[in-house]
Amino acid sequence: MALEAWFMDESSQDQRLPHHRNPKQFVSLDQLAELGVLYWRLNPKNYENDEELQKIREARGYSYMDLLDLCPEKVTNYEEKLKNFYTEHIHADEEIRYCLEGSGYFDVRNKSDQWIRIWIKAGDLIVLPAGIYHRFTLDTSNYVKLMRLFVGEPVWTAYNRPQEDHPARKEYTKGLTGQAGVPLEAH
Repeated sequence: MALEAWFMDESSQDQRLPHHRNPKQFVSLDQLAELGVLYWRLNPKNYENDEELQKIREARGYSYMDLLDLCPEKVTNYEEKLKNFYTEHIHADEEIRYCLEGSGYFDVRNKSDQWIRIWIKAGDLIVLPAGIYHRFTLDTSNYVKLMRLFVGEPVWTAYNRPQEDHPARKEYTKGLTGQAGVPLEAH
């Protein structure tokens, strides 16, 4: 099954709900790629021996990896952590997440500053470019197991909006107006 993404409504209901507009407005992988969001569909049951995952890691320099289980039973101060993840922010580096089990939502801003919701499920690997405004939440399943990948040692710093003068944000917006190249092998 392909990745699903859509424009979000403006509702303030529970962040774990889908928040589709009425009528629903889906977003294609090509539209996500225009924002710099990359996607691969992999086999989550074989992540330890997956040759395709290894090729991606080598090609993009993802040398560090760890696993994260997010659910109320395994995370201290779960609701507070989820609230922090849902605060709009950027990073100075790419955010790379591979969903191994469960599901959740990454929300990203498009060029018009509208929210696009990306529903990740087991097998989805996404890369959010440095400087893109985004946030994360679980869906109503309240469980996700993610592989986190980094170039070199992990950097966890989130810069909450506004960050228009941050070097990563400036580079990102410059790439949007100049239509920086996007690797075609990503989806």
